[in-house]
Amino acid sequence: MNDPLKDMLLDLFGRVDEHVRDAVDGIDPELLLVTPEPGCNPIGWLVWHLTRVQDSHIAELTGDLQVWAADGWAARFGLEPDPENHGYGHGPAEVAAVRPDGPDALLGYHEAVAARTRTFLQGLTATDLAKIVDKRWDPPVTMAVRLVSIVDDDIQHGGQAAYVRGLLERR
Repeated sequence: MNDPLKDMLLDLFGRVDEHVRDAVDGIDPELLLVTPEPGCNPIGWLVWHLTRVQDSHIAELTGDLQVWAADGWAARFGLEPDPENHGYGHGPAEVAAVRPDGPDALLGYHEAVAARTRTFLQGLTATDLAKIVDKRWDPPVTMAVRLVSIVDDDIQHGGQAAYVRGLLERR
């Protein structure tokens, strides 16, 4: 029997995967590090960040290690496998330090994270979605709210990456 909530979440996170592929697949690798204007985020950073957000939050929900730290992805981005480095609060120097070695690094890391996310989502129940996962907020955050927050952030950054690609390829 189908579970409409589970199907909806799988569809939403699947849309993030589509945005990532649209922004990165077949791109000139040099464009991954180019900003359309000073102070803007490049495609490589945007896709890295949205994937790091999903990776860190899903790992927190599952209690597993982040794919970033467990599977050696950091080296392909010129970074240390610091699980706290996910892009929040990055200034220009930190943004510039994220240097994927090409589109395959972004696509591979994202797919590894997305596969773990799909497995997690497929095992969820309605009871799981109602669980409180963060009491630091008022009201406390449920798993359902956290998942919506993750996918919302990811879709926004995926759209930004696609927009930046369109700008750069028209130059």
